[in-house]
Amino acid sequence: MITRARIAVAAVAILAATAPLLAHHSWPVDFSKDVTVSGTVTGYNWGNPHVMIDLDVKSPNGQIEKWQVGGPSTSRMEGNGWHKTSLKLGDVITGSGYQFSDGQKVLRLQRITMPDGKTMLLYGR
Repeated sequence: MITRARIAVAAVAILAATAPLLAHHSWPVDFSKDVTVSGTVTGYNWGNPHVMIDLDVKSPNGQIEKWQVGGPSTSRMEGNGWHKTSLKLGDVITGSGYQFSDGQKVLRLQRITMPDGKTMLLYGR
């Protein structure tokens, strides 16, 4: 006969085993329009689960907006030719991708135009 204690232990074990699957999430972005921002790199976090870049972007009214733009994991970016030293603070880049659907100044990047004019992909090849 199965006791309540055994059922509880089994439920906890199942939850613990599936927690990593539930922890990963998709980007909450609006895929209906491509957004492009140009700015100065003020932060570059080469880490997992997502490489993130902080940008100072000058708005049309001259104000500086703080944007976060990011891509996939380091291994996926390395597959597209990226490495930890691809960007440095002070670089001026142009990033294109999909903005968070709630209007936050966050982009899931698809591509970046580097300071030398070269375009690099983040997802796909």
